[in-house]
Amino acid sequence: MITEKKFGNKENIWININSDQIAIDSDLYKQYGIDSEIISYALDRNERARIEYDSELDAFILIYNVPQTKKNDNHYEAVPMTFLIKNNQLLTITNSENTYIIQYMEKYLQNNLDNSVFKFLFSSLFMITDKFFPVIEEMNRERNHINDMLKEKTTKKNLLALSDVETGVAYFISATKQNAVLLEQIKTNAIFQSLNEDEKEQWEDTLIEARQLVEMAQLTSQVLQQLSGTYNNILNNNLNDTMKILTVLSILLTIPTIVTGFFGMNMPLPLEHNILGWVIAIGISLIGWFGLSFILRLILK
Repeated sequence: MITEKKFGNKENIWININSDQIAIDSDLYKQYGIDSEIISYALDRNERARIEYDSELDAFILIYNVPQTKKNDNHYEAVPMTFLIKNNQLLTITNSENTYIIQYMEKYLQNNLDNSVFKFLFSSLFMITDKFFPVIEEMNRERNHINDMLKEKTTKKNLLALSDVETGVAYFISATKQNAVLLEQIKTNAIFQSLNEDEKEQWEDTLIEARQLVEMAQLTSQVLQQLSGTYNNILNNNLNDTMKILTVLSILLTIPTIVTGFFGMNMPLPLEHNILGWVIAIGISLIGWFGLSFILRLILK
């Protein structure tokens, strides 16, 4: 529910609150100086990644996108995670969808107990950014698998699967861009001037990783768009071929219709009293049919 860990010669403290296990109106939030506005940020699934300085709390608030480890509606998404720094205290608010990050933060802190609050924050953001890469690689594997199936047969099921991958990549592009912009905004924030060289170096490493992630997500999206466009063109081409065949067949079928219609008129006609008249009519239809077929073949080459 709530975990506390001291680091940095026990001068700093990291507190994690699992919002799924604590009621919104709990006094525990007030105990750590968290007001209702911050709680609403933490619980809002659609909250955008951003930074904010709360002058009343004298707190630095950061909301960062975290990749989901499981699919939602057949595609991956990202969920926001709230970080709050106040004095020597780093507070994180998690839920069931992003709490898996805590174990990586704990493992990192065990080997880096001398970290400052901001270096621990930026290192945590670096780890979160790094967790996007395996998911994007999984999307690329799914894309390749779907592409192989589409090469064999272009079915509705496979096209919908490709659409699900595109949807997941779209969410990730938005999430990774927000994270990269957030990290860039930190440099323009007054808090940046108070950081030491180690903290700034860790921030820069995280920013570089975030930019690389954006480029990778965009490349994946471009490949998917090209693949989707290719199969869309293939489907259109198949439709054109089908319409061409139907058009040719409808034209060819007019020949026997015209011939049989002519000899079916209720008036004196050639071959009317000839026993083999119907055979001759069929012969005329066949000659006209093959003749028109030859002409259409020359035209449609």
